[in-house]
Amino acid sequence: MTPSLNDRAAALADAMADDADALGVAVARLSNGARVIDCGIDAHGGLDAGRRFAEICMAGLCSLSFAPLTIEGRWLPAIMVSTDHPALACLGSQYAGWRLDHDGYFAMASGPGRALVRAEDLYDDLDVDERSRSAVLCLETREPPTDAVAAYAAERAGVEPGALTLLVAPTASLAGGVQIAARVVETALHKLHELDFDVRRVRGAIGSCPLPPVAGKDVEGIGRTNDAVLYAGQAHLTVEAGDDELEALAPKVPSSASSDYGEPFGTVLERADYDFYKLDPMLFSPAEVRLTSVESGRSFAAGGVDLAVLERSFWGGA
Repeated sequence: MTPSLNDRAAALADAMADDADALGVAVARLSNGARVIDCGIDAHGGLDAGRRFAEICMAGLCSLSFAPLTIEGRWLPAIMVSTDHPALACLGSQYAGWRLDHDGYFAMASGPGRALVRAEDLYDDLDVDERSRSAVLCLETREPPTDAVAAYAAERAGVEPGALTLLVAPTASLAGGVQIAARVVETALHKLHELDFDVRRVRGAIGSCPLPPVAGKDVEGIGRTNDAVLYAGQAHLTVEAGDDELEALAPKVPSSASSDYGEPFGTVLERADYDFYKLDPMLFSPAEVRLTSVESGRSFAAGGVDLAVLERSFWGGA
């Protein structure tokens, strides 16, 4: 039986609200009863708030921990992500696939509430039939959601506003940086989906991604968080597939397969006039990917970490 993603996430959000003071988050109720958990707009948030944000975003179908990462002698703090339910946790829940656009407010919404909204065709491919009386959405934004926005989101999800939880954090915040770095496995799964590979065949996944230094402005944060994944994210997927299929697939998955690869993301975005739709969608994937066949036990790797570009993004002012 498929676990209720939103029920799992709502329980984790309740626990986060109970630990609000320790986590540095702020919990508020809008006039219509919707709950907003601020992890970095007005609240200072923090590293553990970001980790809990990411866990909720994946409906708890994951393990997340901080760990040191050494790349060519350079020490970097990083987050480790693992899941035994890759398609459900990463695409069914974590992927920021719903454009929440209402009443002059815009945010990309991730989290399990998307499975109730079903505004994305990928749910047909995942064969997900989510049912819950509560909904949890995670928003990367600097603008707190309004009553009207919460009411609209609740209506789309088919729940009462009082049963809706919205987690919010801007990109340029500690929590925001952590929760985006925690998408390293999700980007690999999404790339596979874009390549028309059935992601339900991925049995298990584990990945690592450096934590970007917190940025002063959101646009700079967008650059650093993307570069963390594109130039130093690493993912290892265990897949139900034969050697020939994986050998042909592996080189297509890393970010280096994209024509937009090679410059800090902020530079690439500026050249595109800050229009994400002008970018090659195949860019958004980890720097290095390893695919292991359940059938043969053989592994096929492609891509690699590019410390030079990462250093320009993190510390060179690019």
